[in-house]
Amino acid sequence: MLQLYGYFRSSAAYRVRIALNLKGLPYEAVPVHLLRGGGEQHGQPFADRNPARLVPVLQDGPAALTQSLAIIEYLEETHPSPPLLPRGALERARVRALALAVACDIHPINNLRVLQYLDSELGVDTDGRSAWSRHWIELGFNAIERTLAESGAAGDFCHGESPTLADCVLVPQALNALRAKCSLERYPVIRRIYEHCMRLPAFQRAAPEAQPDAE
Repeated sequence: MLQLYGYFRSSAAYRVRIALNLKGLPYEAVPVHLLRGGGEQHGQPFADRNPARLVPVLQDGPAALTQSLAIIEYLEETHPSPPLLPRGALERARVRALALAVACDIHPINNLRVLQYLDSELGVDTDGRSAWSRHWIELGFNAIERTLAESGAAGDFCHGESPTLADCVLVPQALNALRAKCSLERYPVIRRIYEHCMRLPAFQRAAPEAQPDAE
């Protein structure tokens, strides 16, 4: 059986949980607590599995796969039904661009290790770190909202009427936005897609509060 090493609050692990659920793939959740004892991801057992010391890691037999988007693309190639990427080249590029707008432009600079660095090395207080997170989320969401609203391709989901890679990535970031006290009222298309997705069992089962290590 597939094993997913992750942390319940990790939005990158959340993406992979959604994809696994959408594809109906059973897996064993292996919790890696990112805060306890300085972070279990820094211990040698996990570092041997992923030298970057980041979650998620998907263990498929002897192969340890890292980076959430690479993992989801691997699942797409090895378990192509139901698809998480459209058939046309332009449509696939659009979905990937939406996913990368979160995974490359918003998430990395708001990740746990960045916020910890702001605290420990630069002395940024809690309010300052929250302002930092909101700034980058809002900057990214302004662009994503306009893209979704103007493209004419969005339906119930980011692309049409079926969930794609873009939804797997957008939904966790929308939750991060709410946690950072960014109102989704400013982003009606993002909000509509997020709320629609969260009515579906595959997304509900992937939510942080539904995980065995949830606190």
